[in-house]
Parts: sequence; structure tokens; C-alpha cells
Amino acid sequence: MTSLEEQTILITGATDGVGRSLAHQLAEMGATLVLHGRSAEKGEQLLAELRTATGNDRLSYELADFAALDEIQALADRLLGLDRLDVLVNNAGMGVELERRESRDGLELTFQVDYLSTYVLSCRLAPLLASSAPSRIVNVTSAGQAPFDFSNVQLRHDWSGGQAYCQAKLGQIMLTTDLAEALDGTGVTVNALHPASYMPTKIVTHLFTPQSDLSEGVANVLRMVVAPEFAEQTGLYVNRTAVAAADPQAYDPAARAELRALSEKLTGTPFPAA
Repeated sequence: MTSLEEQTILITGATDGVGRSLAHQLAEMGATLVLHGRSAEKGEQLLAELRTATGNDRLSYELADFAALDEIQALADRLLGLDRLDVLVNNAGMGVELERRESRDGLELTFQVDYLSTYVLSCRLAPLLASSAPSRIVNVTSAGQAPFDFSNVQLRHDWSGGQAYCQAKLGQIMLTTDLAEALDGTGVTVNALHPASYMPTKIVTHLFTPQSDLSEGVANVLRMVVAPEFAEQTGLYVNRTAVAAADPQAYDPAARAELRALSEKLTGTPFPAA
């Protein structure tokens, strides 16, 4: 396996919370980091902070707002210019919203930011990950999961912030299962993780009382990124440190196929051929 000092790791949502702390740890460990966020100012601050704290100068920042599909696609275009990519950490996301909002593309915002960004980046970067194998995709998801009603995925009626968040997080796990099957034999593993419950991050504290330390969640994500077993094990949903069962819809081939077809239609990004 490639040593961490030789690896290139992409972290989405790296300017706050889990992503920011994970970036600090991986920079300290010597990895080459490609960090994503939607604020140029926060990106500059993060790079300066990491270089000062760790002495690691193999760091770069990519700007993209996941509320716009064209920005997600443009990010993928740029990333495909990398020489290699060893780990993709799909960490960016929104929490439970108080009102329904739409993306610039007219889609329910949580579905796009939390799920479709993961779909586009994972599918488009799969060839680069395969050429860099052994490599891995780590989807930072949640124990909060709710099945899709495929007649109302955009929640144009009966919207709730909890349903929007929980169905998007289940979508990430459904995608994890599908990608693990499609990429089997390529040297790319795909796993999903609930890092910890109600950590003190900006997507939590506006509505909920924190229950877990940020350090617990970061340690669990770091383990998925670096632990040797996750270079072999694939298609797992891990709750903190234990392999767990996700919502039953994650294991329903027909539901996964319907979500996959919808994702291809909405994004124009084909699912990788098995």
C-alpha cells in the first residue's frame, strides 16, 4: 500500500467542522491534500493555518458551491487533471434545514448538496481513483436515514428538514453499495460512515444540543482514510467504529436502480460501468 506521504487526498467541505480537523491531522501526517470549500476567504485562511501548524506545503484549495451542478462538474473537470487521487472523502454537506430551499438548478437543496455532489464526484473521479489504486472513497453520512418516496424526491409537498436530510444521507449509503459493486476488482473501495452523533459543528448547533466531541468523529473518519482494512473491505456502512445495518432501502436493488437512474438524469453524469 502507498505510504501516506505519497498519497493525494481530497476532502470536500474542508473549511469547517470535521473536514477542517481532518485536514489538520492528514497534513500533519504528510499527505498531499486537495481541500474543497465554497468560500475563497476561508480557503486562504485554512491553507495558511495548515502550513503554519504543520509545515506541509503540499496543499491546495478548490472553490466550488455545491448548490450549482455546473460548479460541481467544473470541480470534477479540474480534479481529473491531478496525477493521482488515493482517497476521496465526501464530507461536505448541509444539516437539517428550517425551510425548503432550492438549488440554482431548481432541485431541493439538501438533496443536491448532500447527495448529488457525492454522486457526481464519485462517479466522475472513479477512473482516476482506479488508476491510482489501491484507493478508496469515504462517504461521511449519518445514522439518521429515511427511505425515498420516488414520487416526491424533491419534497415539493410534505417537506420537512428531517426527511430532506435523512433521505439524502441514505442516498449516500445506497450509492456506496452500488459503487462498491461496480468498482469491485479495480482496487477502489467504497465505504460509508456515521462518524458520531450531534457533534458541535455549525450544521448541528443551530438546532440540537451536541452529544459527541468533534474529536471522536474526526478519529472515526481518519480511521476510514488510513486503516489498512478499508483498503480491502468495501460496501460497508459503519456506525462510529462498528459495521452496522443501514435502512433496508439501501439493500433494495430496485430502489437503488431508481435512484441511480434519477441521478444520471438530473446530473448528466453516467454511473460507472461495472
